[in-house]
Amino acid sequence: QVQLVESGGGLVQAGGSLRLSCAASGRIGSISDMAWYRQAPGKQRELVATITSGGRTNYADPVKDRFTISRDNAKNTVTLQMNSLKPEDTAVYYCNAVTGILRRSWGQGTQVTVSS
Repeated sequence: QVQLVESGGGLVQAGGSLRLSCAASGRIGSISDMAWYRQAPGKQRELVATITSGGRTNYADPVKDRFTISRDNAKNTVTLQMNSLKPEDTAVYYCNAVTGILRRSWGQGTQVTVSS
């Protein structure tokens, strides 16, 4: 299977930036699409951004024009550049990898806190 480890979370002021990273290991050859999700306290986990193996991206409306997802297939990493952060971006951010039909691997999550 695939193991994912996120890093780069922290505490920032509104308007600041953070760069999250996700390192994949294991059966990395099985990975196709990758994504970032987030879950705020008391809320459901929601999709933030996706990226295909070919580099095509898609973003949820609340983060469009502020966040950028990218991947380095040679290094088995995916990143999320987060700019112009808002307090409503506060959440635990999770890396996700599609590893087969209806199959996914998840990271442990990294906390992002944005103060006003």
